[in-house]
Amino acid sequence: MDDWQAAAGVLKLAGQLVDDIQQGLAQRGFGDVRPAHGFAFVRLSSGDATTADVAAHLGVTKQAASQLVESLVTRGYVTRAADPRDGRARLVVLTGRGRACTEAAEAAAAEVVEGWRDRLGPRKFGALQAALSILVEPGPLRPSW
Repeated sequence: MDDWQAAAGVLKLAGQLVDDIQQGLAQRGFGDVRPAHGFAFVRLSSGDATTADVAAHLGVTKQAASQLVESLVTRGYVTRAADPRDGRARLVVLTGRGRACTEAAEAAAAEVVEGWRDRLGPRKFGALQAALSILVEPGPLRPSW
């Protein structure tokens, strides 16, 4: 396998992971969320997030983040609340449905990874984990667009 094939394999696996998590979410009753929503949920789960924080996390404009947040409000995944640190700002807060969706995504991801463990076996899966710990740079989980 040449370098390009290795890179293409990693990209394809990442795409399969996202697709499989989306399928798992749909099976759990969350068919109206998209991968971008999930990456926003990662930031929102840590708390104290404004739309500007979501924009910075996703690497998009504030306008794009505002549209994404509005779609999550409409679907009942988040609400807006006053920011006690800044009277002009509004926090974006996960609702019970938003937290349930996040937990469902974690469960779906765990199922996918368990499938990898089953297919690879303990030794190869351990080697994969070790290799990823070397290759993956620390930082936030965010989309690659």
